[in-house]
Amino acid sequence: MTTPPRALPVLGPNRALKLPTSVEHTLDNGLTVIALRRSSVPLAEVRLRMPFALADLSRAALLTQTVLSGTSTMSTVDIAAELQKVGGGLSAGADPDRLLISGNALVDGLDRLLDILAEVLTDAAYPEEEVDTERGRLVDRIRVAQSQPSHLARVALLKRMYGSHPYAVQTPEPEQVEAVVPDQLRGLHGERVHPSGATLVIVGDLEPEQAIAAAERMLGKWNGAGVLAELPPAPPLEPGPLTLVDRPDSVQSSLRLALPAVSRRHPDHAALQLANLVFGGYFSSRWVENIREDKGYTYGPHSLVEHAVAGSALVLSAEVATDVTGPALLETLYELGRIASLPAKDEELEQARQYALGTLQLGMSTQAGLAGLVSTYAGFGLRLDYLAEHAARLARATKEDVAAAAAQYLAPAKAAAVVLGDAAKVEAPLAALMPVVRS
Repeated sequence: MTTPPRALPVLGPNRALKLPTSVEHTLDNGLTVIALRRSSVPLAEVRLRMPFALADLSRAALLTQTVLSGTSTMSTVDIAAELQKVGGGLSAGADPDRLLISGNALVDGLDRLLDILAEVLTDAAYPEEEVDTERGRLVDRIRVAQSQPSHLARVALLKRMYGSHPYAVQTPEPEQVEAVVPDQLRGLHGERVHPSGATLVIVGDLEPEQAIAAAERMLGKWNGAGVLAELPPAPPLEPGPLTLVDRPDSVQSSLRLALPAVSRRHPDHAALQLANLVFGGYFSSRWVENIREDKGYTYGPHSLVEHAVAGSALVLSAEVATDVTGPALLETLYELGRIASLPAKDEELEQARQYALGTLQLGMSTQAGLAGLVSTYAGFGLRLDYLAEHAARLARATKEDVAAAAAQYLAPAKAAAVVLGDAAKVEAPLAALMPVVRS
């Protein structure tokens, strides 16, 4: 006898968002330290965020690869060995807004981790041999990326969105990286790697006051006379003809659309997040159901709000077979029109709300996740209590609020569209839907 399938249990009520207590202190050198206790494992997570707007792209990219490659007293091998002794590690990365150095260590090794970090910040040597090695690796990675459709589509979309704004170009050319020498990295480090405006987040199984005291001991003498550069506001998104980037003989097309969005501080932010989830922001969304589950045009369409210091945008992306490029765009525009003109059903909205609130809980469930959230929000002038405020806005957003946000921001007429694909095969179907210009 076949056992009938059991019904899925009903989702329970959302738990109240419990925020750990944070302690914040600004050192005399201008470094803001935020410490939180999370006792799940005996580790400490560290995130140092420094403003890095308008830094030269090629130098910034190579600096992140070599800032940990040695000091006047320690080689890159010495640094790695010392970090291993405390069960830790350090890494660096940069984007148009910030330089981020991330790390972790056993709790009793936090002082040593911060000591090594301080030495790197104040005495990074950028040894010529290490720079040569990492320069070659970075050039290879950029060239590989430039052969990938997803990267090329992203490049085209940024140019379409931002025009002459610094956000329009976020990856240097290989030739630019090849021209960077160690002295230029030392110069950039001296100008931009300083504590003023920087934020250090420490999350771990330790008292926050102890973490702040450790930061003051190890980083209190870090100073620098560099400059703080500010990006101009991102330009308003300009809809218009679809930009078609030719990739001859491509078997797939990369669809990218950008729509206006709002910052995390904006009153519409929670409603827009819910509207986007109903449209295409998670697996149970309308867009996924349409062009993946029903039509089979793509494997993983996705839409999300991208927040940057100078502005926010809602970005849609999908990879589709060449022969269904036109139909996939048609269905995308249809779903945008539907969410912008018809309110979400009650069950759609509640499912999206559950997902959004659950994601907030999940994002701060680990030490690393919590440290990343706090660091990210700090870069926008926010603190962790923002999460509780945002959760409350998500919980009380009405169907009318979400419908108004969808009409304001998700109307297809407001989209800037880019398609990367075989123009000989896709231009005519695309032109039947909207004006097309070749890039």
